[in-house]
Amino acid sequence: QVQLVESGGGLVQAGGSLRLSCAASGRTFSSYAMGWFRQAPGKEREFVAHISWSGGSTYYADSVKGRFTISRDNAKNTVYLQMNSLKPEDTAVYYCAATRGGDYTAIEYEYDYWGQGTQVTVSS
Repeated sequence: QVQLVESGGGLVQAGGSLRLSCAASGRTFSSYAMGWFRQAPGKEREFVAHISWSGGSTYYADSVKGRFTISRDNAKNTVYLQMNSLKPEDTAVYYCAATRGGDYTAIEYEYDYWGQGTQVTVSS
């Protein structure tokens, strides 16, 4: 069992930056690949970024490529999402998720554990 708790959300102006953190419980964090998803009001939840268990491979949605960076610190059981050059359309609740699967995936149901989410609001 893995429990995930996100933090770091808030209100920021367009062009600004935020860093989200996702702290995981359990001793097997390093065996899970991790992902970030987001859900804007009235929209379906969508994939944002994925990082392999080792941190050696990362993948991004086209909408955030070049602006967001996913990273992890297995010694701290934490995954991060650095968000730069934020836009109003990045406004959403951001969720981190863990998957036992070894391959990259952007599919929600392939993730086994989810956090409760953290709100990010970008003002214009």
